[in-house]
This record gives sequence, structure tokens and C-alpha cells, in this order.
Amino acid sequence: MTPEGVNIKHPDKLFIGGEWVQPHGTDVIEVENPAEEEIVARVAHADSTDMDRAVAAAREAFDNGPWPRLTPVERQAKLMEVIDILETRVPEIAAAWTAQIGGLASAAGPMHGGAVAGLRGIASLGERFQWEERRPGMAVDTVCILREPVGVVAAIAPWNGPFPIMANKVFYALIAGCTVIMKPSPETPLEAYILAEAIEAAGLPAGTVNLVPSDREAADHLVHSKQIDKVTFTGSSAAGMHIASVCGANMTRATFELGGKSAAIIRDDFPIEAAAGILGNTITVMSGQVCAMLSRAIVPKARHDELAEAIAGVMKGVKIGHPNDAETQLGPLAMRRQRDRVEMYIEEGKKTADLVTGGQRPAHMNKGYYIEPTLFANVDNTSRIAQEEIFGPVLCLIPAEDEEDAIRIANESNFGLNGSVFTNDPQAAYDIARKVRTGVVGQNGMRMEWTAPFGGYKQSGIGREGGDEGIHAYVETKSILLDGAPA
Repeated sequence: MTPEGVNIKHPDKLFIGGEWVQPHGTDVIEVENPAEEEIVARVAHADSTDMDRAVAAAREAFDNGPWPRLTPVERQAKLMEVIDILETRVPEIAAAWTAQIGGLASAAGPMHGGAVAGLRGIASLGERFQWEERRPGMAVDTVCILREPVGVVAAIAPWNGPFPIMANKVFYALIAGCTVIMKPSPETPLEAYILAEAIEAAGLPAGTVNLVPSDREAADHLVHSKQIDKVTFTGSSAAGMHIASVCGANMTRATFELGGKSAAIIRDDFPIEAAAGILGNTITVMSGQVCAMLSRAIVPKARHDELAEAIAGVMKGVKIGHPNDAETQLGPLAMRRQRDRVEMYIEEGKKTADLVTGGQRPAHMNKGYYIEPTLFANVDNTSRIAQEEIFGPVLCLIPAEDEEDAIRIANESNFGLNGSVFTNDPQAAYDIARKVRTGVVGQNGMRMEWTAPFGGYKQSGIGREGGDEGIHAYVETKSILLDGAPA
């Protein structure tokens, strides 16, 4: 069973060792459409036995299969074939995203078309990346520095951006020469099926990529495997910390892209109406379910009330509706438990801050997991709503004494994923960005650049994805010390 417009050949099976196989158990994963509150898909559920099968297949493919032994340019050519196939399936990937988490259909096509196009940049590392360099040594004649594949990779993706996040992990791993086990979120498994079908159609060797959708228990079994060389995980900081402890015990290499509580610093030179327009419309992107979301806005105290009023005006004008409606600006939250979580934080916020607008389920939507865009003003930066990731359309407006105080507030967080400086002065934006302890800082909004590395400081993660630098997480560095230069 799959949603309308999504054609998956074997939703009831797992992809292991180059074949679509029956899962070991009888459980299935049911996928709910959050706008309709109806089950729209059922797919196979992998248990611990299936995880062991997938690990064994990936291990065999890495240790004895052809993929790691191809040249990077040969791997690039095969990956370009996969991308050609994926480009024909962008409408299906987009439809899957909308059906599974209620992402706006108006954004789904461009988002996923861009994601597929961006994979070409990763694949082209086959010929662009410096896989080997040679230099004269001090103690030896020649030092050869090689970048070799890290090995078997467990790729675990979240539910909010399932295709671009999983595909990036898989493509970096594959161009490096690794083999992969895909573990998508149980809320959004369909994109990984489409990815597996494209890989199969392109004829990648058996076991090079495997697909095992599962719940948390089986995923935990996977990351505990000592046959895994590398875990790449995107998700919550709490889950990331647990996986990090497991990887540490086994010395498994790991990359984590985790939560955020990113701050936008508004300078005096930036117009109030412009700031309100950006902030009020940004918090509704993917219903606020974005790890890099600008969920804290820090403004000079003298401008606080004016900005609060302007943002409230923008939020009140946001059109809340069904994700398939082209005019909808804010769709549902991805699941019931997510709406429950957001509502819990709204109640917490009422205890310590001023609720300016929102905070309710929209009266005109009698079905679906909707919540109004919500603004809290006069927020204490030490409060729960300012310190914990809400993952919904909830914005905290925080007054600051001056620019240095704003920087202090921005840094007063366990997270450090993203940030922004609202100013018409690029030099000021640069100078402030240098002082903010976060992995990305954009001028005048939640800026994203897929050719640049992405990742966070502190509890927002370890390592970077994106850009040419993303390959570094999937290679080991080997030094060969020689008495003369090889051929």
C-alpha cells in the first residue's frame, strides 16, 4: 500500500544483498497522513535478524565486492546513472513527502528536484576530490597520503527531510567507496524505497546499498553491530547522544547532525517590517519542523514591542490549510505526538513569557494535526521555550540590552547549529557571525547553501555534511612512507 502518485514495486519487502526479500517477522510499518489522519502506506518492518542480514550483506560487499575497488571516476559514472533515474521520479518523491508528513505540495517539487540535482555535485567528487597526494618527507623520500573508504556505513535519516538527508548520506558514502545500510525513519520510509529502486535499476553491485526500515529497537541493534565501521545520524540530540555512547564503546566512526535553537540577531539598521516579514514567514517553513529553524529572535529592547506587533500581524495573515492547496502557507505538524509536544511547550511558555498570538488549533481545520503560528514575547532566554527545541511554528522574541548582550544571548544555548544576523551591513554581519558559536550563520534569514558544509557546535552535532567537505566523514586517511617515488 502506497499513496496516490507513489509507485513502489515491493513495499512489503526489504532490499538486502541486491534482492527484495521478505522480512524475518510479520510486523509492518504503517504511515499516517497528518492532514487526513489516515493510513496511506504500509511497508516492511525490519527486526534485529534483518539488521544482521543487511550488515552481513554490506560487509561482504565491502570486503570482497567490486564497488570499493572501482576507481572514483568509475563510481561517479554509476552514480550519475542513479541520478538520471531519480530525476524521472521527482514527482513521486514529492508526493511521498506530502503524504507522509504534510509538507506543502507547492514546495515539494522544487525542494526535491533541487535535492536530486545537488547529488550531481557529490557524485562529481569522483574526479574532483584529491584521493591521493604525494609530498617529500623529512625522514623518508616520499610520503603518499591516501583517502580510502571508511567501510560499512549505517545511514539513519529523520522524518522531516527524508529524501535529501538520506540521499546525501548515501551518495557521499558511495562515491567514497563505502557500502551502505539505509535505515529511514518509520514515519517516512517511502523515499528510501525509491532510492533503493533507482540503485537497483542502475545495476550497482549486490549488497552495496541495503534498505531496512525499522523502529527504534531494531535501529539500536544495528548501531551496536561491531561489523559497522561508520554511523551517520540525523535526528534529535537525545537520540544522537545515545548513539554516540554506543559508537564510542565500539570506536565506530560517527557523524551527527542534531537539534538546534538557532538565534536571529536583529540590528538597529534593519527595518522592523522587513524583519517581521522574514521571521513570521520563516517559522512556518515545514511547520517549523526544521533543525536549522530561526526559533529565537533577539532584538534591542527599545524595538522589542514594535517588532512583536509586526510579527503578530504577519502570523495572523498566514493561510493555514491542506498541504495540497496551492495557497496554503502552513500545513499540519507531521504527527499527533508532534502536535502534543508543541502544545506542551506552548503551555510552558505561558508561564514565563507573553503569548502575543497563536497557540491554538485553527478553528477552521476539523481534521489534521494543525497548530497556529505562535509568538511569545519578552522571553527569558533561560526558560524552557528558549532553551529546548520545540520543532514547531513557535517563535521566541528576546529583548537585549545591546549588540554584545545579543551575542551573549545567542551563545547562551546548548545548541549551535544555525543563526542569522539581520543587517544591511555585510561587514557587521561577518563580524557578529565570527562571535556566534554556531556552525552556520546567514545574513538576513534562514539561509541554506548546499555547496557549503553544514553542521553544528555543542549539542547540535559532530562533523559536517554538505559541500566538498562532506566527503571527509566517509574516508580514512592512510600514510605510506617510501624510500622512493612509486610509479
